[in-house]
Amino acid sequence: MNSSAQKVPAYAWAVVALLWPVVVLNYLDRQMLSTMGLSIKADIVELQSARNFGWLMGIFLWVYALCSPVGGAIADRLSRKWLIVASLAVWSSVTLLMGRAANFQQLFALRGIMGVSEALYMPAGLALIADYHRGPTRSLAVGVHLSGVYLGQALGGIGGWVAQEVSWRAAFAGCGVIGVAYAFVLMLFLRDTDRGAAPDTAATSTAKAAGGVDWRGFVILILCFSLPSLSGWAVKNWLPTLLQDRFGMAQAPSGLWATFSHAGAAFGGVIFGGWLADRWAQRSVRGRTYLSALGLALLVPGILIIGLAPGFALTISGSLLFGLGFGMFDANNMPILCQIAPARFRATGYGLLNFFGIASGACLTPLLGQLKDSGVPLAVSFAYCAVPALLAAVLMLLLRPKDRDRGAPSSTS
Repeated sequence: MNSSAQKVPAYAWAVVALLWPVVVLNYLDRQMLSTMGLSIKADIVELQSARNFGWLMGIFLWVYALCSPVGGAIADRLSRKWLIVASLAVWSSVTLLMGRAANFQQLFALRGIMGVSEALYMPAGLALIADYHRGPTRSLAVGVHLSGVYLGQALGGIGGWVAQEVSWRAAFAGCGVIGVAYAFVLMLFLRDTDRGAAPDTAATSTAKAAGGVDWRGFVILILCFSLPSLSGWAVKNWLPTLLQDRFGMAQAPSGLWATFSHAGAAFGGVIFGGWLADRWAQRSVRGRTYLSALGLALLVPGILIIGLAPGFALTISGSLLFGLGFGMFDANNMPILCQIAPARFRATGYGLLNFFGIASGACLTPLLGQLKDSGVPLAVSFAYCAVPALLAAVLMLLLRPKDRDRGAPSSTS
């Protein structure tokens, strides 16, 4: 097992290192909005309605969801490197422009454009990592990469502090400039792989490339990805507001507690979950699905505690448990997909997973705002999200993945 891991070329880990700041920015730029809400609402009065604020968060999710399958299909046909570079440059420019938005309509339009550009990244980034990492390092490599997701969410909490102490416009502008600059770094150092295919095979049609897909398993994986997304997006987008409503917290501490507790635990969860899943997978072809089901099971008590706990400390404990479980689950979605779909379908497959997962969050996010406006506490809504999480854990155990793609990593092109 250790000898197999040592055969992975150093550049395979360099790819993870190069993409890690990209995914940090990907989630930081989108997450800041929820933690800077009070400051933005003071400048843009239309957002003082919870319904409007929910729609502002929801438009990103809907556009992101609809564009994810397209982004995945493009990443399976064109250069993943240049798709990643273009995506980062565009969404960073949009983030910069959000700092100059003067009204709700401008913010709404920019959030939609951000959804298009960010949707191009994740299928391409994860597929590129899967191209380089096979067998005993795949879950860990994906987990290390996705730890950037949770660092980005945690840093989104700092956005609330910057907005309160400086301005929300400065927070958007600073992140935008950093992203545009880093796109030039990727242009110089990031490389594609040959995706394990000979030149004549690479031109094979989509139907033939997807011929080896386990469609029953893929449908189950879609459900397992979508159902916990309901609770995941509830926590990411509404936990700061829940802490403000229930405990009377100000914007800065509520954003920090909400994001650092959930995202901090998930940061550890993706790395631990990836490491453990790689070892479990060496003993059983279902090792990754078992680990993922365990993570999903932890979401159930986590979200119930967040919704029903009587005190602040217990609420944060629920957020920590939820984050740990979600991280363990998240680290294994692309590796499990690699056991279900052939290499040339993986970015498309992950794009489809993103579509259903993000669409479920897009439906829930404004719905929670509407329920809140009508008098239903966020705590009650959170507690009900435990049901789909439990169902996802059961469904994950029904997966029968294949023992695919355990050879040496692809070479660079």
